[in-house]
Amino acid sequence: MTGQAPTGGVPDLFRGLFDDAAVFPPGDLPLALAVPAHRTHRASWYADAVGPFLCGAARLDELPYLAGGPLRVGLVLPGGSTSLSAALKAVAAFEPEGPESAGVELAGVELGGVGTAVADVRAAVAALDAQLPPDVPAAVELPRGPGLEDALDILAGTPYRAKFRTGGLSPEAFPDEAELAAFLTGCAERAVPYKCTAGLHHAVRHTDPATGFEHHGFLNVLLAALAAHRDGREGAVLALRERSGGILAGAASALTASQSWLIRSSFTAFGTCSIAEPLEDLAGLGLLTPPAPPPHLEDR
Repeated sequence: MTGQAPTGGVPDLFRGLFDDAAVFPPGDLPLALAVPAHRTHRASWYADAVGPFLCGAARLDELPYLAGGPLRVGLVLPGGSTSLSAALKAVAAFEPEGPESAGVELAGVELGGVGTAVADVRAAVAALDAQLPPDVPAAVELPRGPGLEDALDILAGTPYRAKFRTGGLSPEAFPDEAELAAFLTGCAERAVPYKCTAGLHHAVRHTDPATGFEHHGFLNVLLAALAAHRDGREGAVLALRERSGGILAGAASALTASQSWLIRSSFTAFGTCSIAEPLEDLAGLGLLTPPAPPPHLEDR
């Protein structure tokens, strides 16, 4: 079973799942704090669960002044492909000045500001085809609403992922189960991989007691990704609706290696402003086991 891992290990189901979006709302952590925190995550026992550090192009100039060695950065471009060329040139200009200077290793590009009209998505794909360096992954954020199916048709057969927003700072920013299931199923039908962003930093579906917003759980979405392939839209809706952590954890623990592979080849990552909270949830559900602390000298 792949839901579990040896003590201190990260199961395949969660490897690289958590992109570090600490500098984005609602976290809004200053870069001077967010970058050292990311380096700590990358040096910790759970490092295999942590994806790249997400950063907007407007803040790239601040990175070279933060020491600690090269930084794997996922470049987020809210302005879409119109800002792609300048952002790629800015990244290429960051040559490390020494072993402790930051430098920037481009781990991926995420284009926002793309409409669901066929022409908008075609333009984004064309810009990525023409400008993106080889072997750099990219995602195209697709707005919710009419036109999503046509947008997915354009992404199908390209090397690029779809990006879908699953939350935000208002209740309208959260798609309901039917809408999210339609997206997951549309991607499954076209073999389009995807990442999600916002609102997923807890494992299990819940109502936020402070805001009253309905949050999807990332464990729900992982299992819904499999259901979208196996059972279609109705199965995905059922997985998204589940509120029992025990039921979800049991289902995750029972996944086969091939099922876990299918899930993660579809649902590749999500951006979270907290790395600690998803890990704490997984540990609480028995799906992740931190290593035992070293014995104290007096206990030896």
